Amino acid sequence: MIAFDVLTLFPEFIEAGARLGVLGRAAESGLLAVRAHQLRNYTGGSPHPVDDSPYGGGPGMVMRPEPIYAAVEDITARFSPQRRVLLTPQGAPFTQAVAARLAAAGESMLLFCGRYEGVDERVRPLFDEEISIGDYVLTGGELGALVVIDAVARLVPGVLGSADSPAAESFSDPALLEYPQYTRPAEFRGMGVPSVLTSGNHAAIDRWRREQALERTAARRPDLASKKRD
Repeated sequence: MIAFDVLTLFPEFIEAGARLGVLGRAAESGLLAVRAHQLRNYTGGSPHPVDDSPYGGGPGMVMRPEPIYAAVEDITARFSPQRRVLLTPQGAPFTQAVAARLAAAGESMLLFCGRYEGVDERVRPLFDEEISIGDYVLTGGELGALVVIDAVARLVPGVLGSADSPAAESFSDPALLEYPQYTRPAEFRGMGVPSVLTSGNHAAIDRWRREQALERTAARRPDLASKKRD
């Protein structure tokens, strides 16, 4: 089993996402645990909010360090997450390789969802690593947390219906997109299925899929294709 503790201002966001689809079934099967924690519960009864204006001026608000430290220390004491992750646009890019590393380690994780203009800089030493899900800015880290949970959890043995499913997907070969997929009917609005896929010749099918993956990657993601050549 793999467990995620998510520290957030919107626990209902995380709880709703974790109840659905593959994640929900994994939780029911005991392969996944997702616990959402409300940051506002760690203000110590103080009238101060979880955020304040930045020193030096500027737009927006910055998340205060006191409740974050209190929350991370409490969650760590109660649930012993082995890895603590700060979700931030400044983090290292989240890739399939990172998801595979986290899944292979089998570590329980604490994910912190930032908001506003970010966190007080003194919060960063609390975390083992910082992750960004892309070169864009969201209103908060909740979507990022669900992305990380979904990508990592589906690599845990038993979460997906077929153990072979992750190996054939885009980015599982780090420099290739997935080949085209077809299912029934064999003919649809004048569009047929490539004959090689119905030939029963598995060696030929494997070759076709590899060729299609290379062609698709070169056309749609030349940046990945150049990595493949390197």
